[in-house]
Order: sequence, then C-alpha cells, then structure tokens
Amino acid sequence: MIAFTLEDILIFAGFEIAGVATKLERAMTVIESGFCDAAILDANLGGVSSGPAASALTERGVPFLVLSGYSAGQHSDAFAGAVHLQKPCQADKLIYALRSILPAHFSLGS
Repeated sequence: MIAFTLEDILIFAGFEIAGVATKLERAMTVIESGFCDAAILDANLGGVSSGPAASALTERGVPFLVLSGYSAGQHSDAFAGAVHLQKPCQADKLIYALRSILPAHFSLGS
C-alpha cells in the first residue's frame, strides 16, 4: 500500500513511474526493462533483501535512493553510496532527494 501511495505522490510531483515493485522479482523486471532513470528502493521487499536490485541498478549506472525502516548502517554493501532516507519520510524530502540524484538533463520543476 505504501508503494502505491508513493507512486501517487510522485506522479503528482511530475515524475513518470516506470513500475512499482513490492517483490524482488518485479523490481528486477522493471530494472531490466531499461526504462528507469532513477529508483527508490526499500531494503526489504516482501521479506527479501533488495540488494540484488541495488547491484543491478549500480551495474547499469542508474542512481537510486534507499527508503527504509532500517538505518544506513544495517544495509549490505550493495546499498553503499546511495542516498538513505529513513521511514517514515515526509513527501517533500523524498521528492527533493529523488530530484537530487536524477541526471542533470532532467528538470522536473526543481
């Protein structure tokens, strides 16, 4: 439910959504499609670490941020270097952080 609420918030803020994933398999499918310019990852998707998704994004040069109930120190090395936001997070902070990691050629009203 949280993922779909975030989707609505981000659409309202002007972002296009490549996909919403509540399971690692779906996240990998979205990443492999090649249609995402940045990503928001929860460290835990359906009880499974999203570390493989973080690694896949890194391999493709896709920036991502981590929105998680876990602290940054509790994440695996796959999440190293990513912007980390602690849940719960205010929508404006999430939007700002997402815009900050997007490539410079994107301008979403920032």
